Amino acid sequence: MRRAASVLALVALISVFLAGPAAATGKTGQVTVFWGRNKAEGSLREACDTGTYTIVVISFLNVFGHGKYNLDISGHPVAGLGDDIKHCQSNGHLVYLSIGGFGNGYSLPSAKAAEDFAEYLWFTYLAGTRPGTHRPFGDAYVDGIDFFIETGSPANYDVLARRLWNYNKDFRGRTPVQLMATPRCKFPDRQVDRALATGLVGRINVRFYGDGYCAAYWQLEWEKWTKAYPDSQVYVGLPASEQVVGYVHPKNLFYGVVPVVQKAANYGGIMIWERYADKQSNYSSYAIQWA
Repeated sequence: MRRAASVLALVALISVFLAGPAAATGKTGQVTVFWGRNKAEGSLREACDTGTYTIVVISFLNVFGHGKYNLDISGHPVAGLGDDIKHCQSNGHLVYLSIGGFGNGYSLPSAKAAEDFAEYLWFTYLAGTRPGTHRPFGDAYVDGIDFFIETGSPANYDVLARRLWNYNKDFRGRTPVQLMATPRCKFPDRQVDRALATGLVGRINVRFYGDGYCAAYWQLEWEKWTKAYPDSQVYVGLPASEQVVGYVHPKNLFYGVVPVVQKAANYGGIMIWERYADKQSNYSSYAIQWA
């Protein structure tokens, strides 16, 4: 684990001599964080109030596709979360809901299952309203859906993406359903490539961590992702904990990684995994300066 992380650090340091310090021209100021993975991370409102994130992703809705649904936010109380969402949004933050995660309780066995799931998301968590529908966040609604598909069949996520996007046609001047995906770094990620092929996913968080290969060849994979989806904003996903393979020391982030990723015309920003680890390391305080 440590060895893989050190490989990435070495590659990043070599880039110092090739690229020099980060150029301001490629900065977007965008930092995304995943929230909901540890109850000790604090509230969603607290995360937004740090001032170091522009997008917060609630994770995960980890059971779907077979008539059952479950939101797992690691013991955080759902009561009051709607007010936190509205607080974050009123201060300029986007809030997404991530579907999938690391369990095996989800899949979309048919196009009908995908259509039903899209309808569920629209009326339960997004801007749709329907009498008699229980909304866990009350009258608050998230800005979009993130596809974090780690397990199961990749089938029908393209159907889900199109169906969700279709709700936007009734709204002029705004997009109540924004789509995001968080694939593994090795290109392509077969779990989400059908959804990405729709051309409807506006933000892609590529996970450059948890994989020794990615720690060594991150630049090669970054180029593949940015070239494959020129109309999407591509974020470089990094862990906030140095215990995770692929951790990049802040100094190496500034001198080695940022100058490389900001050369891409569709560079979106930095994604941080995840809020609890970031609360311990304060990694985002560096990221927000250089993103």
